[in-house]
Amino acid sequence: ATSVLALLLILSNAPFASAANLRATGGTITTDGDYKVHTFNSSGTFEVTSGSGNVWYLVVAGGAGGGRAIGGGGGAGGYRTNAAYDYAVGVGSYTVTVGAGGAGGSYTLDTRGSAGSNSVFDTITSTGGGTGGAYDGPNDAGVTGGSGGGGSSMDASSAAGGSGTAGQGSAGGSGKSGTNPYIAAGGGGAGAVGGNGGTTDAGD
Repeated sequence: ATSVLALLLILSNAPFASAANLRATGGTITTDGDYKVHTFNSSGTFEVTSGSGNVWYLVVAGGAGGGRAIGGGGGAGGYRTNAAYDYAVGVGSYTVTVGAGGAGGSYTLDTRGSAGSNSVFDTITSTGGGTGGAYDGPNDAGVTGGSGGGGSSMDASSAAGGSGTAGQGSAGGSGKSGTNPYIAAGGGGAGAVGGNGGTTDAGD
């Protein structure tokens, strides 16, 4: 299945003196208490029209598609944020690219899905998720991405999950080795590695 589009949020910390005069447009703008939130569901521009200050960002890339036919789950899109309001902005335009999710593998048995696309805010890039492995053969392992794809099943040995990108996500799980029942692994996520293919349950 195709993953949903990623989101990018930018919060301007208006009550603080460093951002008291910051004014900006772009995305869907909402207010949460003392904070202004710019949410981008599609690519656009974060435009600072006056003032300067620091912002908080959350940049999530598109998740990947899973592999076909006992295939592993796709990895989540890379997740990047700053722990404090330490990203300085001033008057000008800041490009926002929202990465789409990848499609699942086609009917062909040994076909992986599509990788997720990167999401970008200015100089901050989150890497798209890695695809899940498919069936057996040369494409059975998960692929590296923001988070790695899960390994497939049905191979003679367990198919490894793809690696996650440091600071963005986690590795995919390993598929169960090729004995019935054939159980693939889950893709990695921002907070945890993907589950391995078990004896009775798929990875998650």
